This record gives sequence, C-alpha cells and structure tokens, in this order.
Amino acid sequence: MNPEPPEPAAAPRDRDAAGRARNARPRDALGRPLPRGAAGDERIPDDLLLPPAQALGLAQRLLDEGRPFHAHEVLEASWKAAPPAERDLWQGLAQIAVGLTHARRGNAQGAAALLRRGADRVAGYAGSAPHDIDAATIAQEAREMAARIETEGLAAAGRMTVRLVTV
Repeated sequence: MNPEPPEPAAAPRDRDAAGRARNARPRDALGRPLPRGAAGDERIPDDLLLPPAQALGLAQRLLDEGRPFHAHEVLEASWKAAPPAERDLWQGLAQIAVGLTHARRGNAQGAAALLRRGADRVAGYAGSAPHDIDAATIAQEAREMAARIETEGLAAAGRMTVRLVTV
C-alpha cells in the first residue's frame, strides 16, 4: 500500500519590510490577480501619499478611464493618511470605487452593496465636505446606481463613474 503523497507546501506570502502581508502578484485592469510572471496592469504603489487635491485628481482620471480598482487604491491610501475627521469620507469614496469595480466585474450584488455603503459614509459630509468634494451629489448618484443595478441589472447602471469634486 502506497502512502498518500504529502500536500504541496503553500507558496510563501508576499510581505513588506515590516512583515505585513502584501500581494505582489500582477493584476488585470479590474484588480483581479494574475498568475505570477504574467504581464499585468500598472499598480498603484502601496505607500502612495498625495495631497488631497492631487489624490482626487488622479482618482478622477482613473475613474474616467474606466479603472475604478486603481481609483480605489488611490482613495484608500488617502483614507489611511487622512485626519480622523475626514476618514469616513475617504473610506466612503474608496467603497464607491470598489462598487464600480464590482459592477465592471459583473458582480451586481457586490456592486450595489458597496455603492450603498460608500454613499452612506459620504452622505454624512453633505454640505461640509472638504477639498471641494461634492458629497451630496456623489452619495445621491451612488445610491441611484445601486438601485438601478438591483432592480434592472448591471446593464441599466448607466454611466459607471462619479464626479468627485465640483468643477
């Protein structure tokens, strides 16, 4: 009787210099991991730190280019670096970008949930959001998109982007 072959060892996790888990695998345009060694989309650096106006400008450009996953990474970096009074706003913006990512990936349920969750966070800043962020309009558009996705499907979502700042 032959014994069972041993389980293959799990691939070691990518870690940064401080030992925190990092995923260095390449990713496609919607942030899905690709096999190691594959050519992937350019990544947003994990340690990106931009002033709010530059972060919003870059995130908007990425949204306009149909790259909401990358916009989410920019907004997430800003959320983590934001003063406490702004963190919910930045987190909400990042969640809306993740909702748009789910929509582009074909995940209607995830899209609607994240759009709504992000809208709820951003709505708390309506009328008082810093950095010319149009919180009321962003929250309204995200909620409307979530409702259309839930009732009519992803094809009815309409324009799959939001305008982050007033022009």
